[in-house]
Amino acid sequence: MRKRYIVPVLLMLLLAWGCAPKFKLFSQATDPLSEYTLQGEGEAKILLVNVSGFLQDQPRSGLLRSKPGAVQELVSHLRRAARDKDIKAVVVKINSPGGTTTASDILYRELMKHREKTGQAVVALMMDVAASGGYYTALAADTIIAHPTTLTGSVGVILVRPKVVGLMDKIGVDVEVSKSGADKDMGSPFAPATEKERRLFQDIIDDMAGRFHAVVRERRHPSEQAFAKIRTARIFTAAQAKELGLVDKIGYMDDAFAEARRLAGVDKARVVAYRRDEYPDDNPYNTMSTAEPGRAALLNMDVGHLLPPKAGFYYLWNPGW
Repeated sequence: MRKRYIVPVLLMLLLAWGCAPKFKLFSQATDPLSEYTLQGEGEAKILLVNVSGFLQDQPRSGLLRSKPGAVQELVSHLRRAARDKDIKAVVVKINSPGGTTTASDILYRELMKHREKTGQAVVALMMDVAASGGYYTALAADTIIAHPTTLTGSVGVILVRPKVVGLMDKIGVDVEVSKSGADKDMGSPFAPATEKERRLFQDIIDDMAGRFHAVVRERRHPSEQAFAKIRTARIFTAAQAKELGLVDKIGYMDDAFAEARRLAGVDKARVVAYRRDEYPDDNPYNTMSTAEPGRAALLNMDVGHLLPPKAGFYYLWNPGW
C-alpha cells in the first residue's frame, strides 16, 4: 500500500471504531441528560451537581472539539431539577480555583435564582480547592461545608495582561498605534504600562473586588476583624475558614447529604445525578457526565490549561502563573 493511503485508511478505521459499542471517538457532550440514582432510597431526591475546573461561560476547549463550560452545565442541571417536584435539595460539589469574573457571578446568580424559584435547599460541598470564583459560587448556598483538607478564600480580583514589549525590543520589532482617545490602547502588550494606566486598572480591580466583598458581607456576615483578613485575598484552610465564618461546617460528602435532608425536612432521600452516559457502579465521587465507561474518548482532551491565560479580570487563585 502506498504511503499516501496510510493516513486516510487510519482515519477511516478510527471513524469505524467510533461507531462500535465499546469504542467512542468523541464524548457525547450533546446527548440529553438522564437521571441516575447514586445511593439511597425514597421518593424524595437530592440532586448532586459538580462545579469543577476553570470557571468560564464559554465551552471548554478540546483537541478537536469543545465541551460544555461550567455555566452551561450548571444551568442545564438546574433547569431540569426545577421541573422535578421530587427534588428537595441540591448539593453543589465544588472543586475549582475560580475563573472569569463574569462566569463566577453568573454561577452565583443562577444558584440564587434556583433557590428562590423552587424553594429547593442548596448545600455547597468544597473539595480540594474552592477559591476565589469557586468560593463566590458557594456563597449562594444555604449551608457551606468544607472538606477537612479544603483550601478556600482568595476573595479578590486579579488582572492578567501579558507583556511582550521587552521581547520586541530584543528582536527589533515595533508596533505603530493610531487611536481615537488617549486611553484607547490601555493595557496593550506592546507598550510599558504608564502610571495613569495602573491607576485606571486599579480602580476597575477595586470595583470588582468590592462586588465580591459585598456578596461575602451579605451572605456570611463576618466580623470586621475577620473581614480584614478575608479582604487580603489570601487562601485559608478549612479550619481557618470556619473560624472566620467563611464556611458553616467541616465534613464529608455524607455530611453534605445529611445537611441537605435536614434543610429539606425529609428523613430519606435518593441521591441522584444527571448524566449523558451510564456508569457501572456509579457513585457520588464521579464528576463525569459524558464519556461512557469502557470506551476511549480520544481526541477530546481539555487542552485549555496548556494555553497562556487570556488578558482579563479573574476571580481566580492560580499560584502556577
